[in-house]
Amino acid sequence: MEYWHILLLFGVGCAAGFINVMAGGGSTLTLPVLIFLGLDGAMANGTNRVAIFIQNVSAIKSFKDSNYSNFKQSAKLGLLTLPGGIIGAWVAVGLSDEMFKIILGIIMIGIVISMIIPQKKMQYEDDPNKKITWPVYLSMIGIGFYGGFIQVGVGILLMSALHYLMKLNLVYVNMHKVFIVFIYTIPALGIFIYTGNINWYLGLSLAAGNAFGGWWAAKLSVKKGEGFIKVVMIIAVVIMSLKLLGVF
Repeated sequence: MEYWHILLLFGVGCAAGFINVMAGGGSTLTLPVLIFLGLDGAMANGTNRVAIFIQNVSAIKSFKDSNYSNFKQSAKLGLLTLPGGIIGAWVAVGLSDEMFKIILGIIMIGIVISMIIPQKKMQYEDDPNKKITWPVYLSMIGIGFYGGFIQVGVGILLMSALHYLMKLNLVYVNMHKVFIVFIYTIPALGIFIYTGNINWYLGLSLAAGNAFGGWWAAKLSVKKGEGFIKVVMIIAVVIMSLKLLGVF
């Protein structure tokens, strides 16, 4: 591996880690770069999980250092994604993801529209004892499957589910999101390791950048608050949707 590969992946990883923690969709940057460097689809997908795993460890610590943590509630939500995450990772090893990208692009556009249209004022909060309803159960299982399968945009789907179904403030949404992704990434990463679909040199180079970007995103998420997160999320969703639908 050439040295410029390490520098390229670190730079891309910084941007992707920031986008992933603040909103979602950073993998639309990292997967094409990994493929450009010579990896096939499955290998790029697996290698990207190394960076995702380390990124979320970094972000979880950053949120905790800023006194934003609720591990009990995060763990409950994260465990719901495990069945789907495991199944999705097995499916990802052998199937094309093109149809999933098209479907996700359409979903992302719907999310943007829902965020722009004025809505009835709702009270957003973080209640550690808040009951997890059936819609939340089902959404976590489905999102876990998608995250295990391809990962691209899963953060935005998680943010939408937690924000609208559980009515959580976006700062708390991001706090839970990084823990949830961390949990289901463990078995997914294990499956990619087992099937030999990871390039460790490229993965660790990318992971260093993701960890740095994710750490800063968590800090800014707490400092700037919900309004800033919403702006970043809308921009990320629009760009990702256009890319997934082949506009550029």
